[in-house]
Amino acid sequence: MNRSDKAEELFRRGYNCSQSVFAAFADVLGMSVEEAARIASPFGAGFGKLREVCGAVSGMTLAAGYLKGYDDPEDYESKKELYRLIQKMCAEFKERKGTIICRDLLGLKEGEDLAEPSVRTEEYYQSRPCIGACRTAAEIAEKYLL
Repeated sequence: MNRSDKAEELFRRGYNCSQSVFAAFADVLGMSVEEAARIASPFGAGFGKLREVCGAVSGMTLAAGYLKGYDDPEDYESKKELYRLIQKMCAEFKERKGTIICRDLLGLKEGEDLAEPSVRTEEYYQSRPCIGACRTAAEIAEKYLL
């Protein structure tokens, strides 16, 4: 199973978009799906359902940080290299999906969405771009990180 298939499978199991993408890489991150899901949990629905940066994009960038990030605050070159990588990954997502903003992907206005998570039904999956966003983010992460 490739990473985009895994991200879709996790999303269909009920994980949010960020969890689905990040946890699709759990094996190479050296953690369980459950651990990865816990770390990525607040970033779903555009950061806690604020509908800002797409959760799939957040999951993609979390994986990049874990696999390609830096930990020395004085390592300017590594910081610069990571930011270039994130910009490149996000630019590809935006080119393929039109935006990296959750509310724009969903066609919502700011503050238009309910506070509660949506109930997952087949109609939900058919009416939203979330599976496609998860698949795209996982494909991009696989391309640049593995």
